[in-house]
Amino acid sequence: MASAAHRMNILALKLKRIGDLVLTTPALAVLKEAFPQARLTLGLMEGCAGLLPAMPYVDEALVFRAGRLNARLLARLATGRFDVCLDFTGNDRSAFFSALSRAPRRITFGWVKRSRHRSLAFNEFVDSSVRENHTVDHHLDLLGPLGIQRPKTPFAPIRLDLPPGAGATADALLAQAGADGPFAVIHPGTARAEKYWVPARWAAVADHCQGELGLPCVFTGSQAGFEQEHLRAIRAEMRTPWRDFSGKLDLLGLAAIIRRASLLLSMDSAPVHLGAAFGTPQIALFGETNPFAWRPRHDRAVVLYAGNPAPVTRFEPREKPQRLSDLSTDAVIGAIKTLFPGRLHAAILPDT
Repeated sequence: MASAAHRMNILALKLKRIGDLVLTTPALAVLKEAFPQARLTLGLMEGCAGLLPAMPYVDEALVFRAGRLNARLLARLATGRFDVCLDFTGNDRSAFFSALSRAPRRITFGWVKRSRHRSLAFNEFVDSSVRENHTVDHHLDLLGPLGIQRPKTPFAPIRLDLPPGAGATADALLAQAGADGPFAVIHPGTARAEKYWVPARWAAVADHCQGELGLPCVFTGSQAGFEQEHLRAIRAEMRTPWRDFSGKLDLLGLAAIIRRASLLLSMDSAPVHLGAAFGTPQIALFGETNPFAWRPRHDRAVVLYAGNPAPVTRFEPREKPQRLSDLSTDAVIGAIKTLFPGRLHAAILPDT
């Protein structure tokens, strides 16, 4: 591939959302471990760049900013002298970036060939089904042409290494909120409104944690209008104290507070994968998306799938989308009881 005197230059492209990038970290870390002298450049979206300090295996980042010319990024792609380009994305933009890199080896998944114009950007294809594999394993499969085979067992872990000080803001917020002991993080929002659960049910779950377990709950989320509206609807239904950290944490701060949490509750969104990175006890709610490909895979994770009254332990690659509104409050509270069978502290009194 490269002479001994040449430091291999590898370009990896993941131009999607935060959760997608997090699930690519096992492949990126394994790639760097296999070629420690190589220079690994990662192309990613601006909204994901806040996680870069937790990815020490990445030597250089090329950040795509929507609505901008991105002249520096394009120039770097064209002049980077990359030996290998690995496209983990498979969309029009990543195909263009791959072609622009002019890497002698431009590798992507076989399913990209279904788009004739995208496939022209590549000269190597990996046969890995996006529907028949967990997303982490699917990404690892792309390393096969470089002689790296994904482990069959145990599962490859998500790889995020938070730098010192990443949790300073989270610690300050927790202290101000009187939640500097055990606490739960509830992240009820995401970019897709069809994934939202019923506000009154989130409120009932938070009231259970605080009133029955004595476990303070902090709510996280973005400043997006539809997400804030959802949070306001939850607050209106709650009987116990409200602690709102939405919009107050950057990505590293969110990761840090999830790492510290005694419990994480979220539907299928980026926090699910951040929780998986740290083995945080978590309950992940799925409906529109199939947990087969996206579920957390550590032994302190409970997966709930709408239409099933109990946690799911058997996962199938083909499932019909379910309405998250079909998931009951009792199912979520029952899952909490499996992780916390008894009270942690004195009950938290209703917010008056």
